[in-house]
Amino acid sequence: MKTSRVTTKGQITIPAIVRKKLGIHQGDRVGFVYEDGKVVILPVIKDIEAAFGLVSAEQSVSLQDMEEAIQHRGGAV
Repeated sequence: MKTSRVTTKGQITIPAIVRKKLGIHQGDRVGFVYEDGKVVILPVIKDIEAAFGLVSAEQSVSLQDMEEAIQHRGGAV
């Protein structure tokens, strides 16, 4: 486990090995998520293309099925 000391301003230094594994560079933004008593640090994704593949669907549908669902729920003909 890598450690850091918290400054009087509440700042920490992310160890170099962690920054490298997360692909974090100077000027990048990070997010903090609190879950199950732990804090998870995540790099903030800069654009939609970088997010590709992060979310997966439980089932796939055809374009026609999507259009029909939109028409049905939206009230369009």
